[in-house]
Amino acid sequence: MADSEQQLPKTPEPYWLDSTTIPTFEKLEEDLETDIAIVGGGITGITTAYLLTQQGKKVTLIEAGNILTGTTGHTTAKITAQHGLIYHQLIQQHGGDQAKLYYEANREAIDYIKELVEKHSIDCDFSSQDAYVYGNTEQSVQQIKSELSAYEELGIDGEYVDSIPFSIPCQAALIMKDQAQFHPLKYLTALIPSILENGGTLYEQTTAMKIVDDGKLTILLRNGHKLTANKIIVASHFPFNDETGVYFARVHVERSYILGIKLEEDFPNGMYYSADSPARSLRYTEMNGEKLILVGGESHKPGQGMPTYQHYAALQDFSEQHLSVKEIPYRWSAQDIVTPDNLPFVGPVTDGHPDVLIATGYAKWGMTNGTIAAKILADYVLEQPNQYAELYSPSRVQGWGNMIKDNLDVAKHLIGGKLTYAYTTSEDLMNDEGAIINFNGRKAGCYRDHDGKLHIVDSTCTHMGCEVSWNSGERTWDCPCHGSRYSIEGEVLNGPAVEPLKKLQNE
Repeated sequence: MADSEQQLPKTPEPYWLDSTTIPTFEKLEEDLETDIAIVGGGITGITTAYLLTQQGKKVTLIEAGNILTGTTGHTTAKITAQHGLIYHQLIQQHGGDQAKLYYEANREAIDYIKELVEKHSIDCDFSSQDAYVYGNTEQSVQQIKSELSAYEELGIDGEYVDSIPFSIPCQAALIMKDQAQFHPLKYLTALIPSILENGGTLYEQTTAMKIVDDGKLTILLRNGHKLTANKIIVASHFPFNDETGVYFARVHVERSYILGIKLEEDFPNGMYYSADSPARSLRYTEMNGEKLILVGGESHKPGQGMPTYQHYAALQDFSEQHLSVKEIPYRWSAQDIVTPDNLPFVGPVTDGHPDVLIATGYAKWGMTNGTIAAKILADYVLEQPNQYAELYSPSRVQGWGNMIKDNLDVAKHLIGGKLTYAYTTSEDLMNDEGAIINFNGRKAGCYRDHDGKLHIVDSTCTHMGCEVSWNSGERTWDCPCHGSRYSIEGEVLNGPAVEPLKKLQNE
């Protein structure tokens, strides 16, 4: 592999966050009643708040951290209905009518984003682009031809070609015309003034812990306060209140990685995604008058597989092999929720809780799925029909085979983590190194920082008791069972966990 230490940034930081000034908001430090409570300040939460406040609804949005710094701030930000080779698969699983609905839903999301960009004159580097899915093996060529047949059956504007306009090997590619890309945070921050002007309120550093229904729907907050609402929308990426729908057992989590690269030569227009494994994603974004190329891929479940820093090195190897790399100023990672049948869950959390709505399971296509999810959620609240509601319904029958496989994997890691003994001690760790150690006869997660200071936490995930693993690429503790992630101090970075890991230094 490439000598990553020479070129890769020491600290992961998304270009989107580094290049945007995001407004800040106060904590919610009192009990509050509202009409609609939204949990989660990403693309779905912000867009839903925008839609509902436009209709005169009293909306309160809360975010556990800072708005737009979660999954939405770590995306590649492709606005496309071409989600890999999905349409042939959807026809096989759900039939042609449902597959066409999925395309139309994502096409509507593209058009809606473009509409808002024009309506509010949003400077967010929005540009129309063709999307390519390409392959260089006999198997992927056949899969692309099957996908072409699906396009023809569904009436999707596509074109089959045998090359792409740069040096990555390619035997076949399928183009979906008139897709788009943008700067997601510039776009979403431009919607916030309208939310506020129409009476919406936003709170940050406000963590939702649980939803109770004792005559009124109430969100219990970590700080002891309560947010009461007529309807609650959970747009927190992973439903934090998952016990009613058992969502931790119905989805799995995947991590992937992105490099932001400057090239010696020009990069062509278009967005690219490989059908071969390991998958690779490419697009560019404007940065100070030049192109920053986003190279993504290396998908795996959190806390599993090889040391995470090696995934960045693999992307660097790929980039140096096929592109004229001049500099790599950015690296970051993303976390995605995947459902068994590859369709998102959007709607009532269960049939028995029609006023608690969720949105999750966008896989790696959150810009379009997150936008159409907001439109579905708003229609639920406004009691208006939505043609996509049944397709995205969380109570639909799913791919049980994939669910069983995912939960067997969970059981393996739950048991395996408990049986593995930790031989390492804190004295064995170098600066900027983390590991599961033996701490006073028990397992613990220990990180020795750049100054030699130890940060020791209980290594048992607070969600369901699995043992976390050290993530060397992000300097986090990741759960291999359901994807919860924690900082070196044990604070929750990604759910489904809501409670932090216990600190152990002072025991």
